[in-house]
Amino acid sequence: MSNTQDALFKTLADPTRRALFERLCRDGEQTVGALTAKAGVSQPAVSKHLGVLKQAGLVRDRQEGRQIHYSAQRAALAPLVDWTSQMTGFWENRFDDLEDLLKRMDQ
Repeated sequence: MSNTQDALFKTLADPTRRALFERLCRDGEQTVGALTAKAGVSQPAVSKHLGVLKQAGLVRDRQEGRQIHYSAQRAALAPLVDWTSQMTGFWENRFDDLEDLLKRMDQ
């Protein structure tokens, strides 16, 4: 597994960070205040989680006056999509092999 994949898995392993990223994906760009209102954690905690997401390349920030707006960077998930595709192919092949074995055993 690559360092990029490791970093993405580690970043998204935290349920609060994952929830923030999901909200940004679903609802679009939002301010820290808007994210904090529904996060169930303090504003400093939300800001810290957003910093980790930004470092992993999963969010981008944009300053507008005194507000910082965050948006999801869905393309950053590409290494995880690639990995899950590889694993899907691996397990499908294994199940096909198992099915073939079971058919031979039935004969």
